[in-house]
Amino acid sequence: MLYVFPREETAPPRLGLSVSRKVGGAVQRNRVKRLLREAFALEGSGLPAGTDAVVVARHEARELAEREGLEGIRTALADLIARAAGPDRETSR
Repeated sequence: MLYVFPREETAPPRLGLSVSRKVGGAVQRNRVKRLLREAFALEGSGLPAGTDAVVVARHEARELAEREGLEGIRTALADLIARAAGPDRETSR
């Protein structure tokens, strides 16, 4: 789940993460967070400057990370960012 909030600054987009114990133990949660950070570093430019993005990882995120690794998380995050950025930005990718 992705929440996007505008800021008054024009700085690059920032990432916030929420990964609860429902995702798994500490090792699994940390792996999901690391993969989300890496995916955001690659895909975060799809958001406008001055944006805060908060990702709330669900249990499915751990399953996706185990099954497909960074590429799966990156694809899922890119889809969420494209939807959050609006239809006019989806075609520009």
